[in-house]
Amino acid sequence: MPEQTPSPVPLPWHADCWERLRNARRAGRFPHALLLTGSPGVGKRILLECLVRSLLCRQTTAAGLACGRCRDCALLEAATHPDWVRLAPDEEAKSKEIKVDAVRGLADTDGLTAHRGGWKVIVIDPAHRMNPSASNALLKTLEEPTASTFICLVSEHPSRLPATIRSRCQTLRVPLPAEEEARNWIASRTDTGDPRTLLRLAQGGPLRALQMADAEQLSLRDSLFAGFAEVGEGERDPISEAAAWNKVAPEILLAWLGGWVSDLLRLASGHPRPYLANPDKEGRLSALATRLDPAAGHRFLQKVWDAAAADTANLNVLLLYESMLVEWVRVMRH
Repeated sequence: MPEQTPSPVPLPWHADCWERLRNARRAGRFPHALLLTGSPGVGKRILLECLVRSLLCRQTTAAGLACGRCRDCALLEAATHPDWVRLAPDEEAKSKEIKVDAVRGLADTDGLTAHRGGWKVIVIDPAHRMNPSASNALLKTLEEPTASTFICLVSEHPSRLPATIRSRCQTLRVPLPAEEEARNWIASRTDTGDPRTLLRLAQGGPLRALQMADAEQLSLRDSLFAGFAEVGEGERDPISEAAAWNKVAPEILLAWLGGWVSDLLRLASGHPRPYLANPDKEGRLSALATRLDPAAGHRFLQKVWDAAAADTANLNVLLLYESMLVEWVRVMRH
């Protein structure tokens, strides 16, 4: 008998989603196409891996999980199972797109046919990275589903997918856990940083919070927040501060900046106990909030979110940071 390998298990807050999938499968209502979505760090891909392994395993456990012993589980563990296909962007390409040739390859060959007589599982992740031609090619496949073929699209941004694609998939949104549950889960896995602050920085995503439990990164955040505050107070030059910001990738820096400005607006609203994304910075933020014009602050926040949503592949990041900090000076002078 092959040696048993430990299989992944759903996270505690996945219980309802996992039960829904199991019930659909038992009732013969399992979808041929699933759109799996949810906030970053909520564990969508862990849930998906549990599902894929369960579909391809021939001897699932009483909980519906893969046995870890059969031939199919061994092939999955070795990443050589012929019936698990994953389409993803070419990491070496600048566009970071999933291109049409990858999708067409599924239909032009035996890509939709199971080799081992069970399910054929195709994962497209992240699905919103498909270019328009790839989406059109996938639409043809979704319109004529093949028996025992399961296609799963994974995306944190389902609205970026064409409506025609979304309408042909059953959507399963993985929820965020309750804050206390998530804090306890984080605290049991790291002693770096404050679990509450980490979770707020991660916008409630526990796995994302664990990734942020890095002493060097947290120290850098402290330093850049101090620079942000001093620029707003007129104590630091925005162009010089932008050079310090340039050490951090836009997806991280703009998330921090958006959180700082959002908290400023919450504090400026006069609400006695606002929810803060940066509870460890409440004192300095409260002082800045007394000088903030809410209308100007909201306009600035919109620019931050627009920049965060834009494609930064060919962007001059230093120029972006300089423009943001110069605008921040104008906001505070207003």
